[in-house]
Amino acid sequence: MERKYISRNSLTNFLKKVQSEGISIFAPVSHGEHVDFKIITSVDEITVNYVQTVRSAKAVVFPCTEKLFSYRKEKNDVELQDYNPDELPETLVFGLHPCDATGFRSLGSIFNWDTPDEPYSERRKRTTLISLACTQSDEYCFCTSVGGNPDNTEGSDILLTPDKNNGYLAEIITEKGNEWYKKYASFFEDAPENFRKEDFLVEIPVKFNVEEIVRKLSGIFENDIWRMQSERCIGCGACAFVCPTCACFDIQENAQGNVGNRVRCWDSCGFALFTLHTSGHNPRPTQSQRWRQRIMHKFSYMPERLSVVGCTGCGRCSRACPVDMNISDNLKILNLL
Repeated sequence: MERKYISRNSLTNFLKKVQSEGISIFAPVSHGEHVDFKIITSVDEITVNYVQTVRSAKAVVFPCTEKLFSYRKEKNDVELQDYNPDELPETLVFGLHPCDATGFRSLGSIFNWDTPDEPYSERRKRTTLISLACTQSDEYCFCTSVGGNPDNTEGSDILLTPDKNNGYLAEIITEKGNEWYKKYASFFEDAPENFRKEDFLVEIPVKFNVEEIVRKLSGIFENDIWRMQSERCIGCGACAFVCPTCACFDIQENAQGNVGNRVRCWDSCGFALFTLHTSGHNPRPTQSQRWRQRIMHKFSYMPERLSVVGCTGCGRCSRACPVDMNISDNLKILNLL
């Protein structure tokens, strides 16, 4: 891992240079009291002073809705226009925190677990992640409880750690990150030998033992704790839609006469319709069973099948929940069973 330094002014000029070359920049932007990711039109829109965005950065590789293919029917023939990866733009995701960057590993494990998913994989190939280490947090953050930390490098191509002199330590992590550094080396300088990241990082206390939770879950499948924890849940799906690792989707047909599209769109295992069969039978008829599925998937099924925990500790689900269900509080209770 190579360490460099970039000043605030040089970083601004670097981003302007990237944008001038036709590369899309997906970055955090302020909207009143909230901050969220968007494709920027100007580097001046970007904000780096935030605890967490409303939504994660996953939409850049897993869009909320995405056309998989189009078709046209002509008498007995069907003309198919397949997915075209050449239409995808090269994108820089800038300013995401390590919990979001780590989420890309989980998404990759899901979408490439068996047969590689072409839309996801092609978008990911064209995506570079330059993340920002965390210098602030709130009561919802718990990355250190799920194996992360405020300067976790996993998932990032380049990690920036801000100092108090309007500059950043730049850690070049991946081969892709090194290619970007070489291309834009003029904006970087040698890192100070005495730069101590821990002087600038926020401290986030560990709230529970995730290994203990993973070990216990298979033995509490029928425990009444699921009913008690889910009594407030209204099944709105907000937690899944803001999560950096949730990857449930539905396939819809958008047809008008002889033409149509096959579309993939976000879904949630918290929805009653998610598992409803055409027969009318629902194998998860109650909200407690759907809440159990959410926790089991992230902390039991994914570790067992994919060797990755399906939670990065970003806390978005708890911030977004309209009935104040706090996932870390519920996980602490599970830890004590």
